[in-house]
This record gives sequence, C-alpha cells and structure tokens, in this order.
Amino acid sequence: MVVSVKNDTRLTSSQSFLCAGFAGLFSKTITSPLEVVKIKSQVGTFHCKGGFLQTFLVIHQNEGLRGFWKGNMASCLRLFPYTAVHLTTYRKIVHLHMDELGFISQWRAIFAGGLAGVAAALLTYPLEVVETRLISQNCRQPTYIGVAHTLSKIYRNEGLPALYRGFSLTVLGAVPFSVGCYAVYMSLDKLWQEPSFRFTPLQNFINGCIAAGVAQTLSYPFETVKRKMQVGYQQAVLF
Repeated sequence: MVVSVKNDTRLTSSQSFLCAGFAGLFSKTITSPLEVVKIKSQVGTFHCKGGFLQTFLVIHQNEGLRGFWKGNMASCLRLFPYTAVHLTTYRKIVHLHMDELGFISQWRAIFAGGLAGVAAALLTYPLEVVETRLISQNCRQPTYIGVAHTLSKIYRNEGLPALYRGFSLTVLGAVPFSVGCYAVYMSLDKLWQEPSFRFTPLQNFINGCIAAGVAQTLSYPFETVKRKMQVGYQQAVLF
C-alpha cells in the first residue's frame, strides 16, 4: 500500500505548528484526569488499590479536583517543542523516501512517524519525567512543587541521567507501536471493502481510533516499565 504526500497550501508551516500545538493543549487538558489515573496505576500508588472507578474517588477525596490536573502544566509545556521537532523531522524523513510522484509506502510513512516521535521525545523527555513525578508523588508528603522546582531538584539530587531515566523504553516501545499501526492500516481496505482514497472523514476517524488502540496496547508494557523507572526508588518508597 502506498500513500500520497502533498503539501497543504492552505496553511503555512507556522500555522500548521500552532494548530497542532493548540489542539494538543486542548486534548491534554480535557483528558488529564484519565492520564493522572493511568500514571498512578502504572507506578502503583495507594490510590489504585480498588480499581479504576475507585481510583477516581480516592484521588478526589485526598487531593480534590486539582489532583486530576497535576502535572498538566509540564505536559502542556512539552507539547510545543515536541510538535515542532516531530513535524520537522517527519517531513524531512518522508521527503527523503518519497518517489518522483510524491508517493511513499505506508510502512515507510509509519516508520518515519516512529523516528520523528523518538527524536521529539529525546528533546522533551525531562518534562515527561517531571510530569510523572508530580502526578505520582505522595500528596500527603509532597516532594515537588511546580515544574521548575521539580527539574532543579531532580538535577541536584540525582543528576542529569535521572531526567532521561527510562528513555530507552521509549525507543523500544516505538517498535510495537509502529508495527501495530502498520498491521491495522494494511487491513483497513479489507475492512471497508474499498480503497483508502475513498474513505470519508468518519472512516478515517474510526481508522485512527482502531490503529491507536492496537498500537497503544502493544506498546503499553514498555510504557508501564518506563513510568516506574521515571519515578525512581526515592519517590516510590513514599507510596
């Protein structure tokens, strides 16, 4: 399967970057409660001993509504540099592999997305560590206050390597993620029984949800280990 890569002349590069960035800010903020519950479950805090719904209740009882948006500032600050590096790297890789007619294989396009994601994660990974520490810390004995304080305290007490602890899992997790996306997209034309260029916006939305769900499921174990490594022993003992 091949896909066509064409420049969208309706938007400049800066406009595309801003649109992607603000869309990310909106989605991150709206889904922050789910992200908080997920990260607490991955690292194994005391909130998560009673299941998914019980976790929401325990967080609300112990931390109030604000507890569902802990770490959101770090996540939002990470979005714009992540988006800039991801879009730039992706376009460079795709243009290197497309043919004279502007076509590139689906596998190469997904591979380009995976590499672009790893490059963007490398630049912004310390903010992901900060987000994890802020969310997973013991609310009764908070160790970190804000993004700047968390960054400086981790650097002073644990050194620069602590800000990249678990990054290798990001690279390893990109492999099953890309394979999952590729496997789903290769089956979409059979699912809909029509070629991909005839897909409606609703079909593309459904395709994206299915691909993301499969890819996220395959790479989830890597993310869980990564989150535990990001927290570190000193933080974990407080749970």
